[in-house]
Amino acid sequence: MSQDGLSQHHLDLLRQYDTPTICNVIEVFDVRPRNVGYMDTRIKACYPELPPLVGYAATATYRSDAPPRDGDVYSTLDQQVAAFDEIPGPPIVVFQDLDDPAVAASFGEVMCTTYQTFGAVGLITSGAARDLEQVSHMGFPAFSNGAICSHGYGHIEAVHIPIRVGGMTVLPGDLLHGDCNGVTNVPNEIAADVADLCADYVAAEDIVLDYLKSENPTPHGLAEARDACAREFESLKERVMK
Repeated sequence: MSQDGLSQHHLDLLRQYDTPTICNVIEVFDVRPRNVGYMDTRIKACYPELPPLVGYAATATYRSDAPPRDGDVYSTLDQQVAAFDEIPGPPIVVFQDLDDPAVAASFGEVMCTTYQTFGAVGLITSGAARDLEQVSHMGFPAFSNGAICSHGYGHIEAVHIPIRVGGMTVLPGDLLHGDCNGVTNVPNEIAADVADLCADYVAAEDIVLDYLKSENPTPHGLAEARDACAREFESLKERVMK
């Protein structure tokens, strides 16, 4: 887990851009295959109207299908929020629901209020949500695979361990970016550079978009705009490889 998080400046920069743009910029650095590093369609924004969520994963596992067994050791909510101090920046609670499919909700109003009080900026779960109306008033971004009205026998099994959510492995301290389009992992080693490059990447894309919005665009003109855009992308790649 990284011990040094991004500066507030770079966190604020990342929040200015949607998650697809962040994914596109990560591709420029060629640090991973293009078909990994993001969550699949099971993980959806509960409040897609909210701005992008940016923060560091505070991981945990969760069960609700059966009561905790006597003699077994589990984590508690207070232990979970105490562990936020080990995260290098603003925490995002990330739950792997070990019941598959989910049997009950893994978060609601009380849990989200607790997390927000202790500095968390959002929550992601492979399980279900509840108290959606109450949490919406908190402005607390949340992602889940659906909603279930009961909490069942909900309990936290472990915190700060590797988990898997939406087909993506999440480690404690991973930098995550999420919005109405989904959630991606931003590699910590290039995160500041990704933030700095976003504006130039968007400017390159705008070459094509601006042409398409101009008067009387033609296929030939589109080809020229696309070529110009491609040259800008190549220039960005050359810059980051230096």
